[in-house]
Amino acid sequence: MQKPIPFAFVLDYLPTGIILKRMFGMLYIYSGKRILMILRDSQKTPEWNGIWVASQAEHHQSLKKHIPELGAFILDGDDRHSDWLLLPEKAEDFETAAIKICELITHGDPRIGKVTEKPPL
Repeated sequence: MQKPIPFAFVLDYLPTGIILKRMFGMLYIYSGKRILMILRDSQKTPEWNGIWVASQAEHHQSLKKHIPELGAFILDGDDRHSDWLLLPEKAEDFETAAIKICELITHGDPRIGKVTEKPPL
């Protein structure tokens, strides 16, 4: 039996034509060759649960200004910032912030998404 989609409400706010791919207990969301975000809700390392937003470091400040609930994504105490941002599931206004992210994606905001080498199957 497949686990339910984490934060499934997000799918209602995304544009048509997105590609969903389950990997490693998470749901990866693509548009063509661009990964947009990952939805994660796991009992293992719950501090990483939420919406992982694919971006580039040069866009982080402007995205955080627009959606203050977004934070840096840092794994295992590594203090280097990645190209990912995290909307933690425990954010005070999680659902509203998630919908804002989806609206940016729907309007083709170039700050969100990263081209992947291999498109999802």
